[in-house]
Amino acid sequence: MVLAVAAMMLLDASSASAQRTIGRRGAGGRYAFVNGLKMYYEVRGPLRGRPVVFLHGAFSNIESDFGKILPTIAKTRQVIAIEQQGHGRTADIDRPLSYEQMADDVAELLRQLRITNADFVGYSMGGGIGMYMAIRHPELVHKLVFAGGASFGPDGFYPDLLEGEKKMTPEALAGTPWLKAYMRIAPNRGDWPKLVEKIKDLDVNWRGLSEDQVRSIKAPTLLIVGDADVVRPEHVVQMFRLLGGGVPGDLVGLPRSRLAVLPSTTHVTLIGRTSWLLSMIPEFLDAPMPVQKMPKGG
Repeated sequence: MVLAVAAMMLLDASSASAQRTIGRRGAGGRYAFVNGLKMYYEVRGPLRGRPVVFLHGAFSNIESDFGKILPTIAKTRQVIAIEQQGHGRTADIDRPLSYEQMADDVAELLRQLRITNADFVGYSMGGGIGMYMAIRHPELVHKLVFAGGASFGPDGFYPDLLEGEKKMTPEALAGTPWLKAYMRIAPNRGDWPKLVEKIKDLDVNWRGLSEDQVRSIKAPTLLIVGDADVVRPEHVVQMFRLLGGGVPGDLVGLPRSRLAVLPSTTHVTLIGRTSWLLSMIPEFLDAPMPVQKMPKGG
């Protein structure tokens, strides 16, 4: 969740999806008035079955994060992709960014769309929003995928990244694919410095979730991280256990949650691992809800 500092790595990383040409409005693009926002979202795919809601990362937008996987998933599932306050085509308003507020914004949009239950796929900050959705609006969350930087507290991040976050400036992000995309599609291009400050405040002041809050999440959750991500592997394993993982599946059955660690993968490059992501995410979302057996004598 404290992930914005990874933006500075983009200058040296290859991210083809982030550099695609983005139009002013994508396929199926619409707006809704949500909690004071004119929120942009897209609807794709067949209008049947349980929808999949896509939540992008900090500084980003729908196409930059999900342009390579959305078309495949939208062939069989209805997709609702949302751009958060100050991101993409959703203009900023006079309020700070918080995970609680962004989760409430998503919930309100879904209620306006008369969606009572959905699967969620979030990358980076979007995965954090998904976690808060599962806690604040559990009735809306069927399954959750948290891809990239999966964490539930600031102690999960490498200390050097947190220190770098505190020093981040708009100038440090010059030339990144995120800034280039923002300048193409943002309704108020001059708001970029405000967005940088709001993301920095969001990350630096985030206090995290308690173990009890994470343990309360009953939605099956797939955690996907890189082996060179911004989070410490031991923290992700702890999170996996709190979500019901870390059990001997041959004895008690598979747990409701899953963990995937992608080799030779950083936080920035994870979202570009298209073939790996498409081999895991649709299968996880389409699988029957797991039923865990009680061990004998348990």
